Amino acid sequence: MGKVSIGLRGWRFDEDDLFTEAGGWKPLEEIPKDPRHRLVRLQVVMNKPCDACYLVHGDEEIQRCRPASIVYGEPLDEVLLCDEHEADFLFWFRERGGASIAGEETFRDAFHEWFDDGGRAPDGYGGMEHVEEAPEDLPDLRDPEDLYEGEDLLVDERPDFEEDAAEDDAADADDADDEGEDDLSVDDLDLDREYPT
Repeated sequence: MGKVSIGLRGWRFDEDDLFTEAGGWKPLEEIPKDPRHRLVRLQVVMNKPCDACYLVHGDEEIQRCRPASIVYGEPLDEVLLCDEHEADFLFWFRERGGASIAGEETFRDAFHEWFDDGGRAPDGYGGMEHVEEAPEDLPDLRDPEDLYEGEDLLVDERPDFEEDAAEDDAADADDADDEGEDDLSVDDLDLDREYPT
């Protein structure tokens, strides 16, 4: 068996670690520790915004962020990227010292600082060829809380698109209520009055 990406490109798993001889998913507790941690983290960070997009747009314009499609780094210090920002990360990693701190707790923060300070890949800087051989979605595994109750692996400070959109909608509705206090409501209608037709 070979290597496979699951959910997001970047992290590669040995198929032997994940699949039974019959081709089904192994139970989560039978997957070796390191790949299991990555698989659990993928369940947490899937559908999050690209870190670089988020640094550009922030909470105020989170809907302009692209969803992450690539993950680099180690669980709990991973960098999430969209296709457009992968070259920036690879340039930082290869040419600006990122490789020297791979595996350290400062890895993600160092990339964020470099990018936030205007660091970008030169035009035409090459990305990485990814092998598209795995499903886009994660397997339907046993709930990781069963194995990792209270663990950091299950927590992520990155915002979700859906939660922020729901919060924005609620805030917009509150603003509309405040602004529209003088507007007419159904209670103001005189239903007994005859209106011209």
